[in-house]
Amino acid sequence: MNDVDAGRQMQDLVLEFELDAPPEKVWRAIGIPAVRRKWLPNEELAEAEPVSSNPGKEIRYRMRDGEPPFLESVVTFQLVPNSVGGTRLRIIHGLVDARLERRPPRAANDNRRCVMRAA
Repeated sequence: MNDVDAGRQMQDLVLEFELDAPPEKVWRAIGIPAVRRKWLPNEELAEAEPVSSNPGKEIRYRMRDGEPPFLESVVTFQLVPNSVGGTRLRIIHGLVDARLERRPPRAANDNRRCVMRAA
């Protein structure tokens, strides 16, 4: 994988949907655990409780892949009322797994002390 592909892989996945339901009803579907379990895969949630919540507007959940390497991500659900009484639902899925962090290469002229070791 080259640096360009790695950079693309680290970008968030953003999906937007226009729903006929009012924001209050959509909020119940994503914010109330009993309702949420009907459509969101509960076994992949790393924590049943949200990571953060702004009631009626945004909620974030931590998720973990069900298969190796079990990468972790955060999924954010944002609700905005639309002009016809429905809801614009924005879902942002971002990988947050520390194992994906890449360290930038060191510069050749970084002025660090060079240490050579004898074999």
